[in-house]
Amino acid sequence: MKIIIQKFGGTSVSTEERRNQVVAKVKNAINEGFSPVVVVSAMGRKGEPYATDTLLSLLDNNFKRNNLQATDMLMCCGEIISSVVMSNVLINEGIQAVPLTGGQAGIITNDSFSEADLLYTRTENIKGILENGKVPVVTGFQGVTEKGYLTTLGRGGSDTSACIIGEALNAEEIEIYTDVDGIMTADPRIVDDASLIDTITYNEVFQLADQGAKVIHPRAVECARKANIPIVIKNTMSNCKGTLVNSYGTSNHERTISGITHLNNRAQVTVRLNENKDKANYRYLLELLAKKNISLDLINIFPTEQIFTIDSCEKEKLDRVLKEADIKYNLIENCSTIAIVGVGMTGVPGIMAKIINTLSKGSIEILQTADSNMTIWCLIKSEHVKNALNLLHKAFNLGE
Repeated sequence: MKIIIQKFGGTSVSTEERRNQVVAKVKNAINEGFSPVVVVSAMGRKGEPYATDTLLSLLDNNFKRNNLQATDMLMCCGEIISSVVMSNVLINEGIQAVPLTGGQAGIITNDSFSEADLLYTRTENIKGILENGKVPVVTGFQGVTEKGYLTTLGRGGSDTSACIIGEALNAEEIEIYTDVDGIMTADPRIVDDASLIDTITYNEVFQLADQGAKVIHPRAVECARKANIPIVIKNTMSNCKGTLVNSYGTSNHERTISGITHLNNRAQVTVRLNENKDKANYRYLLELLAKKNISLDLINIFPTEQIFTIDSCEKEKLDRVLKEADIKYNLIENCSTIAIVGVGMTGVPGIMAKIINTLSKGSIEILQTADSNMTIWCLIKSEHVKNALNLLHKAFNLGE
């Protein structure tokens, strides 16, 4: 039995026309000899009646903060509706479909409500359905605790559900259907000549997803990478071949950069030694912030200062913590991180120089940089993001 996982996002199941396109994708998989498992998100986006954000708007903020288990129960409703409605459509088209919750599909999690982690999977039920020639239609985004409480897997959880099930069933492939043709070299809403990436490695797409590209969730990529199951990201409304994600990536070794993305709402923090002399907390600054659960990025440590970035939503918390510790600091707000990603840059000299020269010629000040073997990050003011992305995209010939 060749199993394929087909995950459809909220926009893919939001209208009758789009649900009919889903049926066509499922039929095509069956005709190619696969046993499909369908995974669905809640229908539509915020404002539409069954979207997750719409359901959350029914609760006040205090309740949501203090009743995570109950909030998860509400958030599971959107996917349950999608699962039943999609099963209805498939059955009307002659496909025997069985709607399943995440728990019924065997996703067993801990009780960290709203951000639950997988404990293990039980495959007996879903395997039995497949062996009987039926198509499971599984609610994405959710699981169940060992005590039977519904849980959610955090934002992007439907992608993660698809990859968890794919790993558990040793699937041949995981298809992620969305409203774009695949992974692009840059955000096409910002860069007009952004092009489709044919093939990319797990590690590259993880970096792109982690740094702002919203086509697939990083946790899902990591799950598929561990199981070495190819992911194909496709458009529900077209027959475009999409983007293949695997261990090997592209055979085009001339391309050093695969894609460019960005992350907004960053703030740069600088803590100088000369402003905090004889203060013990300066020496243990990173440890102090870690204990307060403040996430840091782009960390640069120098003999005379410590520089890092935070999410802008953390700035008030950071201010409280540093004032309590009697630490003086400087903050630059309205920043964005540009991430240039490509496995082909490993060992290639001059990439950083090209980035700096390109941005300098565009009169874009670089506030900070960091790099790894396949990613270079540049911190700039958010007002320059569009110009920076277009300049870098052109400099590395990504539109070709």
